[in-house]
Amino acid sequence: MAKALFHKGQRVYVKSVGTWATVERVLPQWVKGVEEPLKVFYDVGLGREFGGHELLGEEQTKAARRWDDDIENWRVMRLRCQWELDSAEKKNPHAGTYPAVVTDALDWGGWRVPKSEYDRDPERIEYQARILANGLRLLRVARELALFAEEHTGLPEDLADLAARADEILREVHHDPSASPSQAMAAE
Repeated sequence: MAKALFHKGQRVYVKSVGTWATVERVLPQWVKGVEEPLKVFYDVGLGREFGGHELLGEEQTKAARRWDDDIENWRVMRLRCQWELDSAEKKNPHAGTYPAVVTDALDWGGWRVPKSEYDRDPERIEYQARILANGLRLLRVARELALFAEEHTGLPEDLADLAARADEILREVHHDPSASPSQAMAAE
């Protein structure tokens, strides 16, 4: 048995399309002799009906914006170079491929470089890819350090300096120069 997760007129995020839409109609799928619908689909005006698992309400998207390890999984993915003529190139540590930092669960989106830039300095591009892929983890460490410094007084000078630098980085990332670490965390 299925219950409706969304109602008519509710604004939802359509995960499979990657856009916001409004539920135009709730379409329960009934079976004769059963008191509740077996499935519930939603018409959001995008050309087909969507199941509840493909939609997120506004409250769910706010919760999903927290940058948890479960939600955001940036990683380096090796892509095959289509124009590679000499796969035995000595300068390239991974001949025939190049790195792409993927920031989406469907292996879309992220960071890529043109072949000419990669060929110029492959070690530098590989290093950049590793930094980008681990950027969220470093941001979490900076947030924890800044929050620790905010909650505790009398820290050693070196640790207080590191916490102040972490706080500056967090404010720059969140585009709010006046926010404290706890306010920046709540804004996510």
